[in-house]
Amino acid sequence: MGSLANLNPLRALGSLFYPPLCVVCSNNIEAGEYLCERCQNRAPRIVPPSCAKCSEPFSGAITQTFSCANCEHRILHFDAAVAVYRSRGLVRKLMHEFKYGHQRYLRHPLAAWLGETMNDPRLRDRRFDLIVPVPLHPARERERGFNQATLLAALLSRKVQVPLRFALERIRFTITQTVHDRSERMENLHNAFRLRKKMNVRELRVLLIDDVLTTGSTLSECARILKEAGAISVHAATAARA
Repeated sequence: MGSLANLNPLRALGSLFYPPLCVVCSNNIEAGEYLCERCQNRAPRIVPPSCAKCSEPFSGAITQTFSCANCEHRILHFDAAVAVYRSRGLVRKLMHEFKYGHQRYLRHPLAAWLGETMNDPRLRDRRFDLIVPVPLHPARERERGFNQATLLAALLSRKVQVPLRFALERIRFTITQTVHDRSERMENLHNAFRLRKKMNVRELRVLLIDDVLTTGSTLSECARILKEAGAISVHAATAARA
């Protein structure tokens, strides 16, 4: 749990007069926290077994490493995409309010869930040279007012002390991925991204960040661009898995 010593002086002073409250239920919480223990426990976690490639949970009894139906018969260019929470219930509500309700302060609990991915065995002992957020098209970012992946990536970058770089740009406007099935998502994203000018990722290990993983098509297309530009590896982490 957090403490006043972990806060900047202004926030520490403010917390003396305005005790921090849970962003969901408004119960009192420790300074530096955003969810009370009860609400945190309502966030559905992904528990083993899950797909080694995309973190899709598996409900049956299985102990060995496996690939799920989402990954079979596909070329996914990221090495692994890691999420610790399911986008269900409380998680989905907070994700939706953050992304579409312009509740930017919710980036803090979401970034905490994102940060838990760094304890996953697929990421825990790896060294990363760059953190790269999945970009929005400029028109979409102007409409929304922010890029949710950038806000989350910035907080993770600060936590793990890995530099944040805007290595990618989105050059083709696409309609929302939520209306497409898996194959349509892949076609929708073809040639939608490119490496930014003067950006060099050769021989670098990249951690790609987005808010939520659904089929992995967006992350895969971004990873393809990065690897074609010479990145040694591209792993991905998201705050939640759909």
